[in-house]
Amino acid sequence: MTDRQPGPRPPVRYRPLSPLREHLRESFWFAPLLTCLAAVLLAGLTAELDEAVVSQTVAETGSADELMRFSGAAKAVVSTVSSAMLTFIGVVFSISLVALQMGASQFSPRVLRLYVRSRLTKATFSVCLATFLFALLVQLSYDDSTDPAKVTSVPVFSGLAAVLLILLSLALFVLYVQSTMRLLRVPHVIDRVANESVTVLLHYRLTATGPPPPAVPEDALTLLHEGRSGVLRDVNIGRLLRIARKHDAVLHLVPRIGDFIAPGTPVVRVAGDRPPPPRRIAWALNVGVDRTMHQDLSFGFRQLVDIAIRALSPAVNDPTTAVQSVDRIHQLLAMLVHESFGDLSHRDRAGVIRLVEPVPDWRNVVDLAFTEIRLCGAGHPQVTRRLAAALDDLLRIAPEHRRPELLEQRALLDRAVAAELTDPEVRSFALRPDRQGIG
Repeated sequence: MTDRQPGPRPPVRYRPLSPLREHLRESFWFAPLLTCLAAVLLAGLTAELDEAVVSQTVAETGSADELMRFSGAAKAVVSTVSSAMLTFIGVVFSISLVALQMGASQFSPRVLRLYVRSRLTKATFSVCLATFLFALLVQLSYDDSTDPAKVTSVPVFSGLAAVLLILLSLALFVLYVQSTMRLLRVPHVIDRVANESVTVLLHYRLTATGPPPPAVPEDALTLLHEGRSGVLRDVNIGRLLRIARKHDAVLHLVPRIGDFIAPGTPVVRVAGDRPPPPRRIAWALNVGVDRTMHQDLSFGFRQLVDIAIRALSPAVNDPTTAVQSVDRIHQLLAMLVHESFGDLSHRDRAGVIRLVEPVPDWRNVVDLAFTEIRLCGAGHPQVTRRLAAALDDLLRIAPEHRRPELLEQRALLDRAVAAELTDPEVRSFALRPDRQGIG
């Protein structure tokens, strides 16, 4: 589908570190690994400083008696930190499991990615693990000698570093509990999903207008997927641009971000005389078990709709949460109603189009936003009134070529409510637009 206005379309700029950064944010091992390595280095540094302090003290006073008085207290602190920190990590981990279970049951399994991507959650785990590892390494470097004339190391700096780390861990734990409580609140989760959707929208510059990308030639070679099966989470745009430029070709991506692909699925159509090896194309495709917001605008709508229909299920029966989801869907559609839809054209450094990426069109977005909520919420006047208000508002601001899809949804809403509510007065009440549903 091509729905564009004339005018030059600026190229979509690609940030080389963006895919790597996003993939690391989706993982939970990178931050703890870095902090544990930092703990090893810190333990080695403090051990060197402790030995230097003893050497300087002995050289100046001829004895380490003053430091020996401090040694027992410092060793007790480090030993306490080492034993207590493991229990503390267990408490943090237990809180996380409870939060994940409640989030999955209350909202949707799709929103659990918010917990995994939380910087504060990773920082809390990382600092706690680093503190535990640091305390263990410091105990290994202890000098057990009780003779002040023979002692070579007293944990002065090691003890101070352990105290500072435990204070930092406690501060992060308080912030972590506060953040976890916020993530268990429906409005905060919905707001986070909506903000991420806005970020994806701005990143892809759907507001830019321009001519449609070149059509796929009839004799274009179709490359089949040779990797593992899964959801196409995102593509390495920079790598595909380099591949296309090297082979002097234009790559037309067949599946959309979020589609499920299996071995043998068509993934790229190549316009050019020198098609790249399919294996190189497969390396540029990130295929996983679930979707991500990195390059997938529809996934934001999918999460908001999932939260709404779960709230409307008989087991939950929470139409207010569904209304809050509709609020954000209304916001995103209001941003999209004036935008230019069509395949994204990615250019190389010379400005030549090398990659064409399909994106959802206006009808797909509108159907995704309203269909399931309408079907599940037809018997809830609070939801239908909010849907009617959203559709009427979008119809007021939509250009003429965007109105048919919205008018169709408005008519379907009227029919769904008529089928669900037989009383004319109740039906009239349920279809009366209200931005708060039922105030």
